[in-house]
Amino acid sequence: MAGSTESSSHRLDRRLLIERLSSRWLQGAGYFAIALFALIVLALLYQSLPLLSEYSLVQALTSSNWDPAQNQFGFLPAIVGTIYVTALTMAMGTPIAILAAIYIAEYAEGRAKTLVSSFIDVLAAIPSVIFGLVALIVVVPVVGDYLAPAVGSSATGLGIFTVSLVMAIVVTPFMISLSVESLEALPDELRESSLGVGATKWETIRSVLLRAAGPGIFSAVLLGFGRVFGATIVPAMLIGGQTHLPSSPFATGQTLPTLIVNDFGELMSLPLTQSALIFVGLMLVVVVWLFNFTAMFVRRRLQRRWQY
Repeated sequence: MAGSTESSSHRLDRRLLIERLSSRWLQGAGYFAIALFALIVLALLYQSLPLLSEYSLVQALTSSNWDPAQNQFGFLPAIVGTIYVTALTMAMGTPIAILAAIYIAEYAEGRAKTLVSSFIDVLAAIPSVIFGLVALIVVVPVVGDYLAPAVGSSATGLGIFTVSLVMAIVVTPFMISLSVESLEALPDELRESSLGVGATKWETIRSVLLRAAGPGIFSAVLLGFGRVFGATIVPAMLIGGQTHLPSSPFATGQTLPTLIVNDFGELMSLPLTQSALIFVGLMLVVVVWLFNFTAMFVRRRLQRRWQY
């Protein structure tokens, strides 16, 4: 009896030790993530100091002149191009993603659901460069020859609208998959209760399910925003690479990530240009962090308001 008690006590001590070690390891991993982020920001900030010592922050962010050979570093065209691309992409992709997720989660059944879900997964797995190549062959001529002239604009097909259209196709599958998971994770009691009081299926989806799954769908939209804001290869292939303020959605332009890609070469041997491009990276990191930090509070409020 004493031996059995001693063995049980030994097992309990071992489990408690493992629990403490696991807790410490997880805590350390969390602090390591914070420290890594801080290290990245500090490294980018330190490398950006040569530029900030030559130009004021306001001057760099509001100037439209970008000519590294003449030591002119105006980021406004790239900032405007990034906002244009992100806004147009999310405006085109978000409604499609939510409607497709509703269809897959609430209407599609059997083979139709399997087929559509598989197709969405395949789209999500295709590398972005493939979308860029196909867009050069198909989308660019269509935009340049038909869409732009239809609205009274002359364009080669390369430009902000083309990038936004292709990026909407790139990010929509990810938003659909996460939104479907959020809707399917809801308990059936929500649907049954709503239908039981006489609501139609669409009224149940609109008034009950979308509210309950709202935080998850919001997270899906955030993921799409992050992918668009930091996208590199598709904008670099399709936006035209012209550093000027865009006059229309069909105009060529530049985004912050493509600014780094297009000038990251021989110009990196110039200290001030290198500092300017690193400052672009710092802006990307800070903006994404601020957006995610704000979105975290918004999501928490949505969870408290729409809890079921």
